[in-house]
Formats: sequence, C-alpha cells, structure tokens
Amino acid sequence: MEAIDIRIARDLLSIRAVLLRPEEPFTWASGIRSPIYCDNRLILTAPAVRDEVETAIAETVRREYPEAEVLMGTSTAGIAHAAIAGHILGMPMGYVRSGSKDHGRKNQIEGKLEPGEKVVVVEDLISTGGSVLDVVQALRDAGADVLGVVSIFTYGMRRGTERLAEAGVKNVSLTSFDVLVRVAAEENYIQSGDVERLLAFRADPSDESWIGGGK
Repeated sequence: MEAIDIRIARDLLSIRAVLLRPEEPFTWASGIRSPIYCDNRLILTAPAVRDEVETAIAETVRREYPEAEVLMGTSTAGIAHAAIAGHILGMPMGYVRSGSKDHGRKNQIEGKLEPGEKVVVVEDLISTGGSVLDVVQALRDAGADVLGVVSIFTYGMRRGTERLAEAGVKNVSLTSFDVLVRVAAEENYIQSGDVERLLAFRADPSDESWIGGGK
C-alpha cells in the first residue's frame, strides 16, 4: 500500500489545495516570494479527499497520542478537521481563538476543557510554527496537558522545527513539502528540474536566488 504521506500529497495536488508556481511566485504577507500556495480549506469541499485526510488524522492521533482525551482545533482552519476527526474517534473537541473574545464570557478556548486533560492540537499547516505555538501556550495556561500536534501539511522550515523543539512540542504531519514536491514532479505538475529550486526555497525562504534558477 502507498505510504500515507504520498497519498495525502497526491490528494492535495489533485484538488488544487496546493499550487506550485516556481515561474510565477506568489507573494506572502511578509513580502517573501513563494513558489507554493496552500489552502487546505479546499479539503472540506472534496468528499473523497476529506474522508482520507480526516481518517488519517484520527489514525495519527490513535498511533502517536494514545492517551489523548480532547482534540483542540486551531482557529479557524483547524476547527472543522478537529471536529470530524473527533467524531471518528468518539472524542470531545473544541477550538482555540487567536485571542479572547471582547464580550460574553471572553473565552479564548471554546469547548469544555478540564485542567490536566490530555489534549492534541489539530492544525492545517505548519510554516514558522508561531500560530500553533500560541494555541499550545493558551492551552497550557488553562492547565491542559498538551501531548502534541497533528497537522495536515508542514513546510519543514528550519525556523518552524526549531521553535517547536524549543517549546517541547511534538508535531506529526500527514505530509510534507519535500514529499509533495517530489510527487508533483512525478505527476508533471512541475518540471523535474524545479525540485532542487523548490527545496532551496524551503531551506531558506528569505533567499530568492531560486527564482529563475531553472531557466
């Protein structure tokens, strides 16, 4: 059977949740030019891919975090994935806002969470790790025992992996940038000569020498 990281990479490419444009880079909010754009929200509109992804998230939780008691999605992209995987697992779920509400109970964490409960965070993608670490910290501040993270996709950037390691946060991704790029070349979404350029971007996104490198 084909490895799950390859299957998920193939799925994301097939529904155009991930676009690769090494010759026409996207521009991130930071101003960095990128050959990749990832929109995992499209998974929710593709039932067959959605089933595979959510089943893989649930299986990853069972395998990597067997003591888990609660799933917590990141706001907003991780919420639906946490809910569906929680349904598969028969496990409670909630989500963590980027900040506390300014009305009502002023919650940042939505859903029941008791101090000491063992939590797994569900995230759609990991880049520099900043947003998911904010979620982990909010949960820890609330007394949760955060076992780790399950994400659909990771860029595998050095800054992200180092920040997660420094915070003592384990992340398990269904697929990665490196796997996806190689699958994309095999299936002719990109040219084989683009692989090295794209991996150079992943190694250092601030270095734009990869742009035009395939010409």
